[in-house]
Amino acid sequence: MDKTNRNNPVEFTVRGIVLGVLITLVFTAAQVYLGLKVGLTFATSIPAAVISMALLSAFKDATIQENNIVQTIASAAGTLASVIFVLPGLLMIGWWSKIPFWPTFGACAVGGVLGVMYTMPLRRALVSQSDLPYPEGVAAAEVLKVGTATRSGAQEGKAGLWAVIWGSVASALFAFLAAAKLIAAEVAAFVRVGNGATGIGASSSLALVGAGHLMGITVGIAMLVGLVIAWGVLVPLLTNWAGMPAGAEVGAFATKIWRTDVRMIGAGTIGAAAIVTLATLVKPVVGGLKSALEASKRARHGGAEVPREDQDLPLFVVGLVTLVSMVPAGWLLASFLEGGPLGSISTPLVAVGIGYVLIAGLLAAAVCGYMAGLIGSSNSPVSGLAILTILGAATTVGMVGRHVMGPDTANALIAYALFVTTVVLAVAVIGNDNLQDLKTGQLVGATPWKQQVALIIGVFAGSCVVPQVLELLNHANGFAGAPNVNAISDQPLAAPQATLISTLAKGVVGGDLQWHLIGYGALIGLGLVAIDFLLKTVSNKKYSLPPLGVGLAIYLPSAVTAPVVVGAVAGYFFEKAMHGKKHGEAASRLGVLIMSGFIVGESLFNVALAGLIVLTNKGEPLAIANNLSEAAGMLIAIAVGAAVVVGLYRWSANSARAIEA
Repeated sequence: MDKTNRNNPVEFTVRGIVLGVLITLVFTAAQVYLGLKVGLTFATSIPAAVISMALLSAFKDATIQENNIVQTIASAAGTLASVIFVLPGLLMIGWWSKIPFWPTFGACAVGGVLGVMYTMPLRRALVSQSDLPYPEGVAAAEVLKVGTATRSGAQEGKAGLWAVIWGSVASALFAFLAAAKLIAAEVAAFVRVGNGATGIGASSSLALVGAGHLMGITVGIAMLVGLVIAWGVLVPLLTNWAGMPAGAEVGAFATKIWRTDVRMIGAGTIGAAAIVTLATLVKPVVGGLKSALEASKRARHGGAEVPREDQDLPLFVVGLVTLVSMVPAGWLLASFLEGGPLGSISTPLVAVGIGYVLIAGLLAAAVCGYMAGLIGSSNSPVSGLAILTILGAATTVGMVGRHVMGPDTANALIAYALFVTTVVLAVAVIGNDNLQDLKTGQLVGATPWKQQVALIIGVFAGSCVVPQVLELLNHANGFAGAPNVNAISDQPLAAPQATLISTLAKGVVGGDLQWHLIGYGALIGLGLVAIDFLLKTVSNKKYSLPPLGVGLAIYLPSAVTAPVVVGAVAGYFFEKAMHGKKHGEAASRLGVLIMSGFIVGESLFNVALAGLIVLTNKGEPLAIANNLSEAAGMLIAIAVGAAVVVGLYRWSANSARAIEA
């Protein structure tokens, strides 16, 4: 077939589907680990597109549309893994001791399918007829165009594949050195401040450096501000007020105060910032929904044949799939309650749960879809949406079960609220991803309905991986705050978002939330919103200070946020050095792929390490005995990490120069 035949290009192929599914399986495993370690995930569209172009270039009839289908399937990995922001909460409250496959698969799959169905009718209003920027969707389209249009583009595609490979290998080897105890796993220093203490820690993680580069300098500066607020102001103040007990270790005392008090203040900051952010989106989302309905009516009554590039799944199919999806959704919710202390009220709880998934899911998908257009999928405040969703679910479920309250029923209601929230979150994040993918498709001449089917395939592929990787990590490491009775290692994963969500659910249902700390955090959040508004106004939107980024840095451990800040600053200076040069844009794209490789390589290594921990029944199976002091291990970690980052930035610049020569 002629590649240039725009009326019927090669698009939906068996090889493309197989490649997309394989990339999805690998990237989902990486995303699950990263999300559990640091509470963040990364966009997989661009690395998936680069891998696809490099591999499919072996086929003469491969097209840009076929590569787009591959990245559409694989993009599900970047978003569906966000359900791990909630699911470990069921382990933390003691409801589950293991991650069951079918309920987890079902929650991901049903939520993901509904996410596609809910946002499909919004395509014309929010994509085709909208001036929303869709930064990540446009970036993915540009990568596809560059990689398939020219000889130098094909060269860059191959260099891009090597960038992902080199980044993955480097970060996996660096993670191996930490697992083998040949470098320090964390670089940290704590000091006394008056009668209190403070300090800073940074995980030896190239994945986090890569995440910082991808987030950019604006989010990096916001996280730096959050670090200063948390560890430069709040921890010293609160430790001085509490007073350090005699004989207490400085680092342990500072960390304890951060974990019990400062973290809840951070939760309040995130909550306030998320609510304000979402409130500003109400008007444009409502307007978008109205114009979507109007566009649908015009298309229905126009009578003319709809062009291939504008063909969605038929509305009756969308409605039918949505209704049919309620059957497995109801079965999932009913089986979750079966045999538990809420059996007597299971019918009203299932009815409320289905209603919540339908209504809250629709609203969440619309809001998240709009945010993908406004600020991109990676920057969308999914954690804020999860907070609002769990507060709504816990309140609604609590009202139904208030007359049967007791210790067992309260825990069961919390668990049910968390499970319902998991489904709604899957709806929201896939809705977010669907519209972003459709924007990419619009720019490369794709067929919308084929993309929508492709994303559903990606949803099912990702849904198969999430429960298995979650259970592997649960058995190997466990999660902070969970009983971890079956965990082998004594180093549990932080799962920071799940900790926050489960804490809020317990507080709402049990009535013992630390509202005063959350209130202080909310005041900080509102102050940050005001500062962000002033910055944008004074600089004509050139500068900003995202309040959610600041809140996350207060809430997340400094071991997570400090390397992210380092990555953001390093990325800024690399981009600045490349700016204005002939090969600068190609170098920047290769830099992005190196950093994506950092995330994939380290995450997959640690998933494999979890498997080794389970197989050997040893908490540290790769540890090598040595006489390195703690300080020496830290210095070696800094030196090796810096050498790898600088070396691969130089490789990106040199490769780009060779391509453009």
